[in-house]
Amino acid sequence: MNLMVMDTGNTAWLLMSTALVLLMAPGLALFYGGMVRSKSVLNMMMMTFGSLAVILVIWVVAGYSIAFGDDLALGLIGNPVQHFLLHGLIGDQATSWLSVPVILFAIFQGLFAVITGALISGAIADRVRFGSWLAFAGLWTVLVYAPVAHWVFDFSRDGHVGGWLANRLGLVDFAGGTAVEICSGASALALALVVGRRVGFGRDPMRPHNLTLVMMGAGLLWFGWFGFNSGSALAADHSAALVFVATLCAGASGTLGWLVLERRRDGHATSLGAASGMVAGLVAITPSCGSVTPFGALVIGALAGLVCGWAIGLKYRWGYDDSLDVVGVHMVGGVVGTLAIGLLGSSLAPTGVAGLFYGGGVGQLGRQVVGVLAVMAYAFVASYALARVLDRSVGFRIDPEHEVAGIDLVVHAETAYDLHATAGTRSGPFGQR
Repeated sequence: MNLMVMDTGNTAWLLMSTALVLLMAPGLALFYGGMVRSKSVLNMMMMTFGSLAVILVIWVVAGYSIAFGDDLALGLIGNPVQHFLLHGLIGDQATSWLSVPVILFAIFQGLFAVITGALISGAIADRVRFGSWLAFAGLWTVLVYAPVAHWVFDFSRDGHVGGWLANRLGLVDFAGGTAVEICSGASALALALVVGRRVGFGRDPMRPHNLTLVMMGAGLLWFGWFGFNSGSALAADHSAALVFVATLCAGASGTLGWLVLERRRDGHATSLGAASGMVAGLVAITPSCGSVTPFGALVIGALAGLVCGWAIGLKYRWGYDDSLDVVGVHMVGGVVGTLAIGLLGSSLAPTGVAGLFYGGGVGQLGRQVVGVLAVMAYAFVASYALARVLDRSVGFRIDPEHEVAGIDLVVHAETAYDLHATAGTRSGPFGQR
C-alpha cells in the first residue's frame, strides 16, 4: 500500500477551515439571538454555545467513530468503539487516503456536527428548558447525526467500508446538504411539533429585537461558510478555489432572490430578508458547490432565495411554530441544492458529475431524490421519537408564565440589556460622589 505524503499546505488550509467553521458558532448565536425577542436573546445564544460544548465532547468520545469507523452493517453505522476518544488518531503517520492529520479531519467534521445541532435550536426558541435541550443535543448527535454522517461522508477506501448513500447509492453531497441542512431541518420540524407553539403564536407580534445582530451574525456565517465548503476539498488546490467561487456566487444571488420576492410580495426589501436570502443561498450551495459552474451557483442561490422566501410562510398555513424558520430555510434550501446537482451538475466541476441539463441524463437526479428522502425520513422519525421520550421523562417545555415573563431571567437569572437608570453612587474609581 502506497502511503500519501503529509502535505503541510493542505494541513494549514484545513486548520484555517476548521477555525472558520468554529467561527460559525458565535455567528449563528448572533444571527439567532438578534431574531428573537429581547427577553429570550441570552437563552437563544446559550443554546448555540451549549451545543458547541456538548456535541463536541460527544463527538470526541464516540461520534467520530460512529460516523467514520468501519461499517458494522449495510453501510448504516460505523463501529462506535473503534476510535473511542479518538483512539488511533494521535500518531502523526501518513495514511493512504488523506494528506492531512486524521485527528484534524476528525475535529473538522466534529464542528460540522456542532453547527448542525445548533441550527435545530432556532425552531424551538423562547420556550424550552435549557437542560432538556442539552440532553437532546447530546443524544441526537449519537442517534441521528453521526449515523447520517456515516451514510453521506464516509467513503470506502483500502478495505474500509463506508456509508450506503455515498458508496452504494452514489449520492453526491460535497459539504452537507443532506447530512447538515436536511438533517437539521427535518429534526427541527420534529422537535417543534413535540414542543408545541409559543404562547401567542399567530396572534402576538414576535419581531426580531435587534437586526444589527442579525446582519453581523449573517456576515460571520458567510465568512465561516468558506471553511465549511472549501475546507471540504481537504486540500489547498484548484477544487477548493472553484468551491470558494461557487459559495460566494450563491450567497450573493440568494440575497437578491429573497429581496426580489420581498419587494414584489410585501413592498419592501428588508435587512432581515437580505440576511435570510444570503443564508438560503449558502444552504443550497453546500451540497452542490463541488458540482456546478459559477453560472450554476448563481442559479441555485437565486432559486433558493425565492423558494425559501416562499416556504417560510408555510408554518402559518400548516400551524407549526418553527420560530426562526429552520425548516423553511435549511430543510427546503438543502433539498433545492441537493436536487440541483442532478440538474445543473457539470462534468467540469470537481466531482465530475453531469446533471440532466449538462447531458448526464436522469440517473443522478434519481439518486439525489433517494438520498433526500432517506435522510429526511430518518432524521424526522428518530428526532421525533427522541424528543417524545425526553418530553415525557424530564419535560421539554418551560411553564407558560415563565415563557411570558422571559426565559432569560427565569432560566439564566440574567438579562441581555440593562436599560434601567440607577440611583446613588457610581461604581468604579472615577466620578464617585
